[in-house]
Amino acid sequence: MDWSLLGCGASGHVTFAPDEPPLRERLGVAAAGGTAWRCLRCGTFVTGEPTHHGPAASAPRVRRGKEVRSALILRVFAVERFLRALVFAALAYGVWRFKTSRLSIEQAFTHELPGLRLLFRELGYNINHSKLLGLIQHAFTLNQRTLTYLAIGAAAYAVIEIVEGVGLWLGQRWGEYFAVVVTSLGLPYEVYDLTAKVTVLRAVAFAINLALVIYLLVTRRLFGIRGGKKAYEARLRSASIVDTELAALAAAGDDRPVEAVTTDGPAGEPAAPVTGAGTGATGRQPAGTSAGATATEPAPAAPTEHGTVPTEPPFR
Repeated sequence: MDWSLLGCGASGHVTFAPDEPPLRERLGVAAAGGTAWRCLRCGTFVTGEPTHHGPAASAPRVRRGKEVRSALILRVFAVERFLRALVFAALAYGVWRFKTSRLSIEQAFTHELPGLRLLFRELGYNINHSKLLGLIQHAFTLNQRTLTYLAIGAAAYAVIEIVEGVGLWLGQRWGEYFAVVVTSLGLPYEVYDLTAKVTVLRAVAFAINLALVIYLLVTRRLFGIRGGKKAYEARLRSASIVDTELAALAAAGDDRPVEAVTTDGPAGEPAAPVTGAGTGATGRQPAGTSAGATATEPAPAAPTEHGTVPTEPPFR
């Protein structure tokens, strides 16, 4: 599956018109419907006005390929975190309301309990053996201070899950570190719960949390794993169309200079500078070809006023 095309289908193309003439010639080509600009995500040429323009240093950071898939996976985890936050926020609210009106709730429960016992007896179930009934009756014995602590604890956990979910949804590096630390702290307790009794809910929760920690550590290279942040940023730059074209300009060795630029790193952090040279007559690649193109690689699709169509390779 081409995740870059999937991202463009969901969010639209991201085109960029740089101010530097050498780079501008490589990212834009003349077409019947006007100038077409190369999409920084999927690499195809799209006619019409560019979505962004300015110096090369201001080129937008665009997720490509596996980064699009990774962002989708992290958003799935973020939704799961938001659902947890909703459950614990409702629990905190319920405990707090129960604390302030426990007497009336206890009286209502005691008044209705004989009818509930009769109803469940008719259904062939003895409610006196219900664990839920035991928990409810135990809750009536708790003092207000204990209930207050329970409500505060549930509310605090809901806030933590919201922060974690926001960080994962936005794909921010601080959110990834926060998610790994917070989730890892809860894993020992979940293991202890599983040793006491294995239930489907406990097993699923533990599997989700463990998968999230491993996925973030491996794919995001957190805490220095697999080269750490520098290796992660280098991989992003190697996939960037703007940085690839700048490298191609530098390799061409033209006498028209292009100032050193930096493209946005992960989570809005600046990446290492990439210096390019111009595109004179010597060694210039056809506009729209990538830096690593070989003699047998096809060129990007040529633009038309009705979209893009594939072209023959520039070299044989």
